[in-house]
Amino acid sequence: WSGLRSFQVREAFLRFFQGRHRHRRLPSASVRPRGDPALLFVNAGMNQFKPIFLGTADPRSELARYQRVVNSQKCVRAGGKHNDLEDVGRDTYHHTFFEMLGSWSFGDYFKEEACSMAWELLTKIYEIPQDRLYVTYFGGDSSLGLSADEESRDIWLSLGVCPSHVLPFPLKENFWEMGDTGPCGPCTEIHYDHIGGGRNAAALVNQDNPDVVEIWNLVFMQYDREASGSLRPLPQHHVDTGMGLERLVTILQGKRSNYDTDLFTPILDAIHKGCGGPGYQGLVGKADVKCMNMAYRVVADHVRALSVCIADGVYPGMSGAEVVLRRILRRAVRFCSEVLHAPPGLLASLVPAVHILSLLLLFHQIVTIISENEVAFLSSLQRGRRIIDRTLQQMGPSKLFPVEVAWSIYGNLGFPLDLIGLMLEEKGIQLDWEIVNKLAQEDAEKARSQQTEQLEGSAAQLDVHSLAQLQRDGVPVTNDIPKYAYTLGPDGRYVFSPCQATILMLYKDRSLQKEVGAGQRCGVILDRTSFYAEQGGQAHDQGYLMLLGQQDVLFPVESVQLSGGYVVHEVTVLETLRAGDQVQLFVDEAPVTTQQMQEIEGIIQEVIKRDEAVYMAEAPLMLVRSIQGLRTIDEVYPDPARVVSVGVPVDTVLTQNSQAAMQTSVELCCGTHLLKTGAIQDLTVISEHQLVKGISRIIAVTGEQAKQAREVGQRLAAEVDSLCVRVKRGNSSLPEIQNLSKELDTTAMPQWQRRELQTVLKALQRATNTAIRKLEISQAAEAAQILLEKHPNQPVIIDTVPVASLSILVKVVNQLCDKSGVSVLLLSPQASGQVLCACQVSKSSLPMLSAADWAVAVCTWMGGKAGGSGIVAKGSGNTKDMQGVLTAALEYVRTKL
Repeated sequence: WSGLRSFQVREAFLRFFQGRHRHRRLPSASVRPRGDPALLFVNAGMNQFKPIFLGTADPRSELARYQRVVNSQKCVRAGGKHNDLEDVGRDTYHHTFFEMLGSWSFGDYFKEEACSMAWELLTKIYEIPQDRLYVTYFGGDSSLGLSADEESRDIWLSLGVCPSHVLPFPLKENFWEMGDTGPCGPCTEIHYDHIGGGRNAAALVNQDNPDVVEIWNLVFMQYDREASGSLRPLPQHHVDTGMGLERLVTILQGKRSNYDTDLFTPILDAIHKGCGGPGYQGLVGKADVKCMNMAYRVVADHVRALSVCIADGVYPGMSGAEVVLRRILRRAVRFCSEVLHAPPGLLASLVPAVHILSLLLLFHQIVTIISENEVAFLSSLQRGRRIIDRTLQQMGPSKLFPVEVAWSIYGNLGFPLDLIGLMLEEKGIQLDWEIVNKLAQEDAEKARSQQTEQLEGSAAQLDVHSLAQLQRDGVPVTNDIPKYAYTLGPDGRYVFSPCQATILMLYKDRSLQKEVGAGQRCGVILDRTSFYAEQGGQAHDQGYLMLLGQQDVLFPVESVQLSGGYVVHEVTVLETLRAGDQVQLFVDEAPVTTQQMQEIEGIIQEVIKRDEAVYMAEAPLMLVRSIQGLRTIDEVYPDPARVVSVGVPVDTVLTQNSQAAMQTSVELCCGTHLLKTGAIQDLTVISEHQLVKGISRIIAVTGEQAKQAREVGQRLAAEVDSLCVRVKRGNSSLPEIQNLSKELDTTAMPQWQRRELQTVLKALQRATNTAIRKLEISQAAEAAQILLEKHPNQPVIIDTVPVASLSILVKVVNQLCDKSGVSVLLLSPQASGQVLCACQVSKSSLPMLSAADWAVAVCTWMGGKAGGSGIVAKGSGNTKDMQGVLTAALEYVRTKL
């Protein structure tokens, strides 16, 4: 195995589970999480399967049918709960980006089979000596009432593992949890001793010793941790295993460091070539004088993370995962510039050395984004360095750097805090990390508070046990076909058909209930719905439910979520709801227009400028009822009632037949009010959404907050203008537009301006999509011309071509067939192991040869599927024997022509 490349190690893992043990082979998911706001990046192979573990997978979906699965998942651990960023470079095995080789069983096999497969692969396939392997298991926890996982221990012993190599460990090391709540269970880990030689290294397991490292973790999900901390058995048992490709390759290639494997050596060589000076020596700690080797490791690791993230649509930015990626980029730029003394542009020049197949077609885009961000940060780096140097001169003999200066550099220049710490550490200066971490924690808690409230406060997310109970009780999933029942009216407005439904079950406090009383918040599960549930990047519909026969009782729908095929409508109950009740559903059609929004702001601004007096007085309720223009008196008010009038004395509006209240704001309110409208200073509407049909909720800010919202609006407007220019020049990308659109959606700014800018961005997105399509056509034409020159005067063209998608492949086939006048079949191997297939039959070959039959024959040979017409068809499959499938494609044609 020492002579094999990393891609061969990966392929052996996938083939072992796919071929020997009937696992379904899946491609890696994007590092950008889908439908999981709690994650910044995909940080483990199990992320894409969380709906299965939680029981929320739609039973009609492909996901719900998975039983045995294997893949190699791209993972990023930087920011959030799992964060290795600050350790990268200091040792030889921490990384921000890595590949997780994973195998799963969803309600199929369990501990015995999982352990047996793992041991077979490591000792028989990879031929790792058994005496170098150690296994750990959960030793139990009396505080939780959990006994030791003796089942796992006994399985390992039965497989022939030496008893002295089977070690119990407590909860921290050998009990895996998805989060504070949710699926969890004991795990068993496999560790490798790099030294070997017959020694017993049991005492070094789980001791952070670089010579004895964990390589594979097998998690047995059998419990569900509830908010109370108690554990309940899961309805189904699952297996989730994960092994880092980098560590495995290090072992199999006979190395002691991940950076000495073929995953990193091309990048390290490129760094040396780009900056000159001493090459990489693998030194760590005090032996690494001037941190040169640390810099090599940081830059090599970070350029891999940057390349993969950008390829998956995560760009350096100002929030969430984007700000973490910006931090990674700036850390790498700083090491390039100030430690390696490399010329500007080195970081981007390393991208070709990152040997990850999925990056090839996005090479230029990745280089451009890294280059632009590197240039932008270099000027900030110089300014930050000057501030640090000037502060150090003013400090005198002190060795403690002022926290307020560090925090200012972090906030104003965008310096990552760990980078500031490193720069000071190199000069022998300390930073009070206790204070810094406290400030950072307070900052993070503010940012998380709103998201946490949304995640924890929802009554529309069914828990795994409730889902299992619904399925056991035979409750049918919700029919949501009526959500597509809408038409375009003669006035250009969409009209949604009313929908009648039956309440099947109510959900409150993580339990299913038949009845929920007034004033409580709950989820309503219906047999059918016209509401769109939040999914696929689209927000849920807004509207209301109405009890059949009670038109005066409306239940505004606060959120709509899809869990395991059940559509759950979150409402606050106004009158008791019961299972079996009939309700009518109404989806809201339009919100307040942008023009109306500006008019509302304009009217209020005029009132503020006039600095009108606000009058307040009590009056008999009978007299108050006669006020023309009074907003409402349907509520219960005391008698006498308190009248508040803007700009017009209360006596005047109470005068019989007075029209004064028709021209101003008159309300009944016992609250405290400003005495003059000018005290408001400024006002802008930052949010608007419809509660029920015809009623909108508007949120506005005043004073300094309004001023700040306008300034933010001006800044974003300038960014949109700049983006427009870059789109016209062809210097922007679709993810950049999407990121700016996301910022518009979540930032406090004038609502009318938000809508206008969103309209502009949608137009830019359409233009960019058009440009991408044109580029694809151009790329297809170029590829077709190359193949045409490669296959002159051939009766049929069959070949492979590297493309990013099936749509591009179809375009290449189409253009090649048109130019050559002969039938064409092209294959395109993908990084995931999938092989794309497209073909087109020339007119001269019809009807003897059918494109659909040709594609089906070829894709069936690869274990896949295909479809199409007699002229054009496409499909896909999985094979490594490209020559074999090309031969099969040619043989098929020969039998027909």
